Amino acid sequence: HTGTMSYTCPDCGKGFSRRPSFIQHQQIHTGEKPFKCSECGKGFARSSNLSQHCCIHMGEKPYKCLECGKEFIQSSALSRHHRIHTGEKLYSCTHCGKAFNKSTSWINHQHVHTGEKPYTCPQCGKGFRGSSNLAQHLWIHTGERPYKCPECGKGFTTSSTL
Repeated sequence: HTGTMSYTCPDCGKGFSRRPSFIQHQQIHTGEKPFKCSECGKGFARSSNLSQHCCIHMGEKPYKCLECGKEFIQSSALSRHHRIHTGEKLYSCTHCGKAFNKSTSWINHQHVHTGEKPYTCPQCGKGFRGSSNLAQHLWIHTGERPYKCPECGKGFTTSSTL
């Protein structure tokens, strides 16, 4: 395990040491989502993401913050959330010094300095700095609102607006 990056994504330049990780990453750019939710039909590139998504329909949020009571589907989401209370920010930009509590936020921030928007909407061509931004944007075209209010049934595009 030398850490040598034998595989480089031709779309965004990200390097991978293992072929399976590289192939799985390619689905971000191809839009391939072979794992479908039987409840709502939403597709996922990874089976683990489908499993986590199914918790939304079942209302399961087994991880609870002891400080504020907020509940989460994933333990990693609870760990990230906990940094809000501690103020801990593990990732720092070498260009401007801005600090982040999530690695994905730090990675997406790097595109601010480069101007790069590697994730492109296949429908309208709009570019995005992060894959999650593209995924959320696609709901504009599909009309999908996957986060449902348990009280009134109204749908939302983000869990934070629920």
